[in-house]
Amino acid sequence: MIPYGRQDISQEDIDAVTAVLKSDFLTQGPAVPRFEQTVSNYCDAKYAVAVNSATSALHIACLALGVGKGDVVWTSPITFVASANCALYCGASVDFVDIDAQTYNMCPERLAEKLAEAKKIDKLPKVVIPVHMCGQSCDMERIYKLGQQYGFKILEDASHAIGGRYNGLPIGNCQFSDIAVFSFHPVKIVTTGEGGMAVTNDEHLAKRMRVLRSHGISSALEDMHERSPDEIWNYQQIELGFNYRMTDIQAALGNSQMVRLDDFVTRRQFLAMRYESLLSNLPIITPIQRANQYSAFHLYVVRLKLSDTNRNQREIFESLKDRGVIVNLHYIPVYRQPHFEKMGFLAGYCPKAEEYFSEAITLPLYPGLTEFQQDQVASSFEMALS
Repeated sequence: MIPYGRQDISQEDIDAVTAVLKSDFLTQGPAVPRFEQTVSNYCDAKYAVAVNSATSALHIACLALGVGKGDVVWTSPITFVASANCALYCGASVDFVDIDAQTYNMCPERLAEKLAEAKKIDKLPKVVIPVHMCGQSCDMERIYKLGQQYGFKILEDASHAIGGRYNGLPIGNCQFSDIAVFSFHPVKIVTTGEGGMAVTNDEHLAKRMRVLRSHGISSALEDMHERSPDEIWNYQQIELGFNYRMTDIQAALGNSQMVRLDDFVTRRQFLAMRYESLLSNLPIITPIQRANQYSAFHLYVVRLKLSDTNRNQREIFESLKDRGVIVNLHYIPVYRQPHFEKMGFLAGYCPKAEEYFSEAITLPLYPGLTEFQQDQVASSFEMALS
């Protein structure tokens, strides 16, 4: 059986975790700030805040950006539900911007059109969350210019994209955003088991996210409310926060994985290019990579040319699974989920997203995938299409 994604754990990773297990700190020790520094250095961002999941990072990032009741947050429909849920957690409402038909990222043209209409009725978004689908960056420079024009904040959901580059610079440098968020789930580029990270160049945002990840508690003297000098106050809860901390065990694994990040992405790039050759004669559309992009290739999504085959998407999907190739679908448009349909969203709301949904299949891609296994995937795919 060939999974669509899989972690790559080395002996060095195991040794790093074992060292923490033998140390004095399993959580809130030196490994977490060391991991934060590693990621911020890699991305060329000033600050990094480690948390227990990318979902948590999205949540506290929205709060740090001031999202609350009465606000609207826009994101892509082709993403995991967390990209939209983070706005709902804050009491805000959410809306969706249709995708670019080639990259599957938020379409800047649709965004510009939607912003112009929203301005007419005074319903502009507080925050826009572009999602770097499959590991390729959105067109962040264009989105940033729209942000300057219309006054919204930008939160990059880069959960798929650590190790990728945009305009020659590392994704996560926040040149065109306020905050960027990474995921370290086991099938992502690097893993901490579960975990996430928010990076920013804004000291105030970083400080606010650190407080929010730990119950809203601060030990900084400048945050403390004045109390009796006879009482011991070594920390204070200054607002309502959450238990979103990352452990030292997770951070140690993350630090060790970061050593191989560039190797992981290079391998993913190689396998993606090899798929391009192996699948060239099949009735499908393979992923494109823009000239100013270097995708982390977290996912390898193909689109079926269903008019050129006598089988439908589900039949092809099930046929591959029956042959031991565990494919997936990334993603069902978020607004088609029952929870969002209850809010009033209807089928057809984002036409390009729904066209994509009806044709997409995610093939296996991860560093440990061998060329022999990849040949098996290609052969099985050809048979499933026939």
